[in-house]
Amino acid sequence: MLKKRIIPCLDIKDGKTVKGVQFEDLRIAGDPVELAKKYVKDGADELVFLDITATLEGRKTLIELVEKLSLEINIPFTIGGGISSVQDVEALLKAGADKVSLNSAAVRRPELIRDIAQQFGNQCVVVAIDTKNIAGEDFVFISGGKIQTQLKTLDWIKAVTDLGAGEILLTSMDFDGTKNGFDIRMLQNVAEVCQLPVIASGGAGKMEDFTELFNETKVTGGLAASIFHFNEIAIPELKNYLKTQKINVR
Repeated sequence: MLKKRIIPCLDIKDGKTVKGVQFEDLRIAGDPVELAKKYVKDGADELVFLDITATLEGRKTLIELVEKLSLEINIPFTIGGGISSVQDVEALLKAGADKVSLNSAAVRRPELIRDIAQQFGNQCVVVAIDTKNIAGEDFVFISGGKIQTQLKTLDWIKAVTDLGAGEILLTSMDFDGTKNGFDIRMLQNVAEVCQLPVIASGGAGKMEDFTELFNETKVTGGLAASIFHFNEIAIPELKNYLKTQKINVR
């Protein structure tokens, strides 16, 4: 069985780490490189960096940030935001990223998933999915959660799996930033249709939320932001706690 991963997420806007609630009301959490170095020291298993306004503003993810990170940290990291071509991916991997995260571009041009997987391998393709429940149905949202698509979330997960995605990063917009726990219902449904590793995002507020996540679902990674950025939970304490709960963490 895969060991469970604890993954801080750093949302980047204007070169700073930010965090909001349900994708709104952003506040600054610090310098991404300094935070990344702290998380490596604390024992994070991986890091995810998302340039959250890159798609909206039509920019490319900051290559310079990736180059700085690759010099400063020694754990795998994923970069996303504004990636729209195989060339973008090549540049980011050359700059030092281990994986790339596709969201809006994958919805608009699904064959991009296959093209990247064929050229660089499935292991580097993370498909990030922002999902929200509308009148009892789960739908995919794009452009930083601003635009609802007609794609049903589970259908989209099946499609990206067939196209060659190596991993799913699933963010529940309903739970994001609420600190009320992960979207267990959604994540249990995902397990029925998806054999890929899944990283759960949205809702972590206390250590018990991770216990519930790993005991009640098949996800392999728990991702969180504000609880780590604002020192509400320390990663070493979280890992020690999970071990006392008989959860196999790295």
